[in-house]
Amino acid sequence: MGLTITEKILSKSLVHGELKRGSRIGIMADQTLSHDLNVIMTYLVLETIGLKEKKVETAVQYIDHNMIQADYKNADDHNYIMDMTSKLGIITARSGSGICHHLHLEHFAAPGKILIGGDSHTVAAGGIGSLSFGVGGFDNAMSIAGQPFYLTMPKIVKVHLIGKLQPFVSAKNIIFELLRQVSVKGGVGKIFEYSGEGIKSLNVSERSTITNMGAETGATTSIFPSDENTKNWLKSFDRENDFISLEADDDAIYDEVIEINLSELEPLIALPSQPDNIVKVKDVAGLKIDQVMIGSCTNTSVQDILNVANILDGQIVDSSVELGIYPSTKTVVQESIERGAYSKILLSGARVFEPICGGCNGCGFAPPTNGVSLRTTPRNFSGRSGTKTDQVYLVAPETAAASAITGVITDPRELGKDAIEFDIPEKFIFDSSTFVKLKKNPNQIIRKGPNIKPIPEFSSMEDVTTGEAILKLSDDITTDHICPAGALYLPIRSNIPEMSKHSFRVIDETFYKRAMKSKGSILVAGHNYGQGSSREQAAIIPRYLGINIILAKSFARLHLANLVNWGILPLVFKNDTDYDSIDQGDILEVCTDNLLEGKDIKVRNITKNSTIYLVSPVFQEDLDAIKEGGFVNVLRSKNK
Repeated sequence: MGLTITEKILSKSLVHGELKRGSRIGIMADQTLSHDLNVIMTYLVLETIGLKEKKVETAVQYIDHNMIQADYKNADDHNYIMDMTSKLGIITARSGSGICHHLHLEHFAAPGKILIGGDSHTVAAGGIGSLSFGVGGFDNAMSIAGQPFYLTMPKIVKVHLIGKLQPFVSAKNIIFELLRQVSVKGGVGKIFEYSGEGIKSLNVSERSTITNMGAETGATTSIFPSDENTKNWLKSFDRENDFISLEADDDAIYDEVIEINLSELEPLIALPSQPDNIVKVKDVAGLKIDQVMIGSCTNTSVQDILNVANILDGQIVDSSVELGIYPSTKTVVQESIERGAYSKILLSGARVFEPICGGCNGCGFAPPTNGVSLRTTPRNFSGRSGTKTDQVYLVAPETAAASAITGVITDPRELGKDAIEFDIPEKFIFDSSTFVKLKKNPNQIIRKGPNIKPIPEFSSMEDVTTGEAILKLSDDITTDHICPAGALYLPIRSNIPEMSKHSFRVIDETFYKRAMKSKGSILVAGHNYGQGSSREQAAIIPRYLGINIILAKSFARLHLANLVNWGILPLVFKNDTDYDSIDQGDILEVCTDNLLEGKDIKVRNITKNSTIYLVSPVFQEDLDAIKEGGFVNVLRSKNK
């Protein structure tokens, strides 16, 4: 029996379990990726275990998320990061050199490699044939320390692409179509593996756009084969030696097959406020807009910028619209200048920012009150832009540029422009200042600003937990709901006591005070709880507020792992209708004396004098760790 690409890569890195769907497996990373926003917790863990130097083959640190230095907090964090990378021998990109996922794609990501990254969009590296996984800070720390990464062996879905994209219908529309078909929950427990004649017309940056937004389906990861297009990309960055040919065997077995005809795709758009709320652009054309943002890890490659410049060439942005553009890396900036695209964009009236995440996570360029903002970002969760009343639509760069000119949502094909062809150059421009020449220093003095607080210490789990159902939540609760993004909150991510004051504020502004007063409570949620980013603060904060059990219809994969790491017991309703039997404010009693994999767990509703049964979706090793208060406590006990 033949193997899929996924199975070929996993089989070489497997150190625990077997590649059986649904089983627990452990794999070793070849590379790790970290960025400044989430890595503080990672380094605090590594300090706790006393790691002397990185144990993974390639570890790279980027500084691209927390870039608004309105006071000392972000600057202090960056000093701490530089000191830790010097001590551990980690490659470090200079502040503002580029967005981590695209910068890693340019210089380190390689076919056949396992990449573990402290960000949910680490999966962007699947575009080059790297099997990449987004994780929380604790799991990222373990990978840097040379420990296995554990996950549930996913199902493998073939996404068969046929045909070829039409002019002004770019690769973003492919992942929009997949989201339209499967939804933000449809990829949970799955890996999407792309194949077919259609992939031959897609270069690595286009493929990366698709795998990046695969995270929005809930998928574990996504991956493309490594072929001549991959080889050409690597060659253009002087990395031919990283190339290997990698494709699935003809008789590989898949759990499911999805086919997408690229020739039939039209420009698509995601309506507020979920990435799977997909319709055709022409169906909402004419809607007045206030703002356009072209940027983030999905859509500001050289090709994207050239396509945008082509549409803006000789045009002026509508007077009622503000257009902002975040290039993805210094290479993109320099190539844009060299090819004349930069001046075309500036002359249109656009604002051009430094190559950072910026407005994608609400750190700058927020829309006005009730503003309609078209964005090429991967997410449009309510309030993520930094404006609580935002109306964010997700689009491809071509639709964004066309709409900026007209002032209304516009199908780019309606402008009558000629499309341009893009070919990967022989050599991309590379700025040698991108990576800091740090000297490894095991005796490095670590500067730690006053905003960086120690990791909270949590107790083990009692045999019986009794608490109020302090918040009853709907489906698709995101990590942005639990731990908000935005310029006001990102600088305090490493300060759990302070950050916890803002938890669930977009849903219930009284939550923090009620949780602190309760001293022990339980969350109740619908499907896909914890959708979105890898931020483990979304698990640490509820734990800090006295919540160590969450009852839900289902959990997002990455957040589920973070809950286990920090000692929160995830329980799934055996019958979804039991969710309706609990009201906010009910007092619940959960029997946790004997946590066994697959065993029913009794939950008694004291208020209603009723009993329901749930089951935990995690493995026995996870349950044992939760009983001790989480894998963080297990690690602490080993290092005492």
